[in-house]
Amino acid sequence: MTRVSPLFRRRTPPDTGPGVTGPVRVDPRTKNLTKRLQPGDVAVIDHLDLDRVSAEALVACRPAAVLNAAKSTSGRYPNLGPEIIVAEGIPLVDDLGGSVMALREGRPVRVDGNAVYSGDVLVAEGTEQTEESVAAAMAEAREGLSVQLEAFAGNTMDFLNRERDLLLDGVGVPEVHTAIEGRHVLIVVRGYHYKEDLAMLRSYVREYRPVLIGVDGGADAIIESGLTPDMIVGDMDSVSDSTLRCGAEIVVHAYRDGRAPGMARVEQLGVDHVVFPATGTSEDVAMLLADDKGAELIVAVGTHATLVEFLDKGRAGMASTFLTRLRVGSKLVDAKGVSQLYRTRISTLQIVLLALAGLLAIGVALFSTELGQTLFQIVMARLDGLFAAIKDLLGIAPPAPTS
Repeated sequence: MTRVSPLFRRRTPPDTGPGVTGPVRVDPRTKNLTKRLQPGDVAVIDHLDLDRVSAEALVACRPAAVLNAAKSTSGRYPNLGPEIIVAEGIPLVDDLGGSVMALREGRPVRVDGNAVYSGDVLVAEGTEQTEESVAAAMAEAREGLSVQLEAFAGNTMDFLNRERDLLLDGVGVPEVHTAIEGRHVLIVVRGYHYKEDLAMLRSYVREYRPVLIGVDGGADAIIESGLTPDMIVGDMDSVSDSTLRCGAEIVVHAYRDGRAPGMARVEQLGVDHVVFPATGTSEDVAMLLADDKGAELIVAVGTHATLVEFLDKGRAGMASTFLTRLRVGSKLVDAKGVSQLYRTRISTLQIVLLALAGLLAIGVALFSTELGQTLFQIVMARLDGLFAAIKDLLGIAPPAPTS
């Protein structure tokens, strides 16, 4: 049983007081929490610099409130998450400290302003975020952006030194049985606007039949859109068991020292897999794999495209994304670019069928009129005469009359 923190102080407001109430769901990892978060629950996280993808996942669950043990914006860079939550009218209270993480799963709590109550006990007090406070924090963070850019550049050079052979020569890329050479590859990450992008690309997928690669939870997104992934790449921490068993080839992303957190899971499920040891993110690994195996074009869904998005992930590993894009840049196209430039090709058969349908419609319209029926009788009489002339020319005798 979880012990109640001694920092809790007894106060009088009951759960029926002002504010919002709901059962708590507690998890320090936001993406794990959203798997079980239901509408009306109170989400309790420990997420420093809440990023956009995590915020959008929380908003999609429609929680009654979001409680963050850490600062939702530390000021290191202008992260996008708090603004998304506040704009949806969901109460966001952050910097609550570790005591809020001691709340028991499913226990009803009440959030009133910057205070969190469990029964008549004040659990913690933090900072209630509003549109004004978020805007002020973002403005302050932009002033310190140059420091983050310097750190980002340093991380990029460090990654280049460690992964030079992989980036330049493809050393370490595993052998896979999925046929990629000369084909289009569609890489799906459960990131920015991935649902909208997948919907826009349905005609493209139908016509070009690209290799479908899901990066962790991106494989579930492919399944949800009515398609089946050909390959799943990642550390396997956010993809469902049913998707891992769908028949796709599994590539487990491992650390450079050989540790692979997702290995135990795929072995327990009994699915065949290969291991790809590399520094960086799983989406980078998927792009490098597709490029090394001869993909003609790589279309990215839900991946990171701008510097703000790189920084919004808030981790040094995003430096790999920058260099990976330089490596595959001539082949890489963002999904939105494909949807804007792509037009469905019309085949010759479709044109012929369309012309026949038009002629049939004209014929039906003419036959429904008196003039059309007269023309039809004249044409049929001419055809009878033509057939008779051909028979005479070929010496075909007319059939004898029956008695």
